[in-house]
Amino acid sequence: MKGRVRALRWAAVAAAAAALAGTATGCRPMDTGAAAPSGGTRTPGSASAAGQPAGPGGACVFVKPDGAQKFGHTGWGFRVTGTDRWEYGAVENPSNALYTPPGGDIGAWHAQGSYARMLSDMSRDAHYPGTSSHPYSRYRCTASPAGDVAAARAMIRTVESRGFLVGIDPATGELSSRDCLDATYDVLKAYRARHLTPAYRTEIPNVWVETLVLWTDEKLTPR
Repeated sequence: MKGRVRALRWAAVAAAAAALAGTATGCRPMDTGAAAPSGGTRTPGSASAAGQPAGPGGACVFVKPDGAQKFGHTGWGFRVTGTDRWEYGAVENPSNALYTPPGGDIGAWHAQGSYARMLSDMSRDAHYPGTSSHPYSRYRCTASPAGDVAAARAMIRTVESRGFLVGIDPATGELSSRDCLDATYDVLKAYRARHLTPAYRTEIPNVWVETLVLWTDEKLTPR
């Protein structure tokens, strides 16, 4: 059953990649109309009253549901364990290319600030590209008793330098990806975020986001 599900996902993404070729990539925020996030629900006990995940650690996923012709776009955030500081970022892919070789410009960025600053920056696309008419409009978070900040920072350096891919990998000839979702998942996996659902290569971002069932689910409006 799992094999069939993965095969269906790969088929769907292959079709999506073909449709997007020459127009947009799987992680490019597109101006396709007002975002329609589903949110507002909260898993009891998983976050503080102010919305910030409880505990010395914590992780968040930021979502543009209408990004990439409604296939979705994601960014990430994690708490510097034992502090009130958060690190956050994304791979935006401004060139619209389905493939950018390692070392190329993939619109990768990251920043650090308070939880409130993180939400404000993400809600306005404050860092990159900074001019999107449809910024991140949804976010999901999970509490954590700890987090491997050093490993997460090392992974940030990796995802920012490894290039971008949606479709056939020129090096292997196989269907694969190194896109915004891969960056989000790899950074949060390195951090050891709790309740992080595996993100298979070529997973559709909006599909994957719905699997984070033990994470909070909130709307994100410009602030």
